[in-house]
Formats: sequence, structure tokens, C-alpha cells
Amino acid sequence: MDHQISTSVLIQDVADGAEDEPLTLGGLLDRFQERAFGVFLLISVLPAFVPLPVGAGAISGPLVMLIGLQLMVLMDHPWVPGFVSRRRLSRQGMQSFRKRTTRLLSWVEKISRPRAEILIDHRAARMFTGLLLALLGFLLSLPLPATNYPFGLILLVYAIALIERDGRLLAIGWVLGVGELVV
Repeated sequence: MDHQISTSVLIQDVADGAEDEPLTLGGLLDRFQERAFGVFLLISVLPAFVPLPVGAGAISGPLVMLIGLQLMVLMDHPWVPGFVSRRRLSRQGMQSFRKRTTRLLSWVEKISRPRAEILIDHRAARMFTGLLLALLGFLLSLPLPATNYPFGLILLVYAIALIERDGRLLAIGWVLGVGELVV
């Protein structure tokens, strides 16, 4: 896999794939190797951007907590239960997400690139990122009104930082995450 592929290209590739080609979370995680935690986080955050009356956080929150816990224990590759790994993902959902986030992603990608990777790979940094993700995932799972988008945007910063391997963007995510926890 090309390590320079951007997040928007990744999303477009997944969204535009053949309808008859199976799209599963496990397949995506295997495909994107060292970026798998970012891809898993990106897929986990998608429900936060879908206009549902209630419950989007109940879907995203536990998955974000799972990612956080796995980063805290320094796993190399995300683990997901088999029934989740084999579950088909919606190309239509990916296309909708792409449409909603195109402007934001293009802006973020102009300033994001692989740099300060020590903040991505260092054991203490991974554990801190995991702790913040676990806490943010817990808060996202609570039925708090009007919180899905703010949490979703912050978690999107984390996902892009992990996919793009941008330690500086991850540090911004840390600040936003701590700020959201304080608020």
C-alpha cells in the first residue's frame, strides 16, 4: 500500500468501489496495515455524522472506546470481534460521508502530512492517545443532546492524524480532546 495516500483518496476509493465487491471492516483494516487504527476510527465515527434521532453515539462510542483501549495496551493492529469484522459496510454511507466532509477534508489535507511521527509511534504517546479516545468514546456513547457532531469532528481529527501519520495534527487532537473532556 502507498503510505502517501490521503484520507480523502482512501474514502473515495472505498466509496466508489464496485457494489458487488464485499466491503467489510476486517478487510479494510487488513488493507491499511499501519494506518488501520485511523481507518477503524474513521469508520467508527461515521454514525456520528448520520442524522439519526438518537443512538448514533451508542454505535460509535463503544467502538471508539475499543480503539482507545487497544492503543493503550500497545496493540500493533486493531482487533474487532468476528461478527463486527465480517459485517458489510455501506458504500452509500461512505458516499454520503464523503459528500458531507469533502471541504473539511480538503482543508485538513492541505496542512496535514507525515511528520512528527514520534507522536504516533512512541509508546507513551500511543497510550495517551488511547486514554483520550477511550474517554471521548465513553462520553460519545452517553445520550447527551447535540454532542454527536462536536465529538465526531474531534474524533475525525484523530482519525486523519492516524491515517496521515501526522503527529502535529494528533497533538492538536489531544488539545481538542482534553478541551472537550473539560467542557
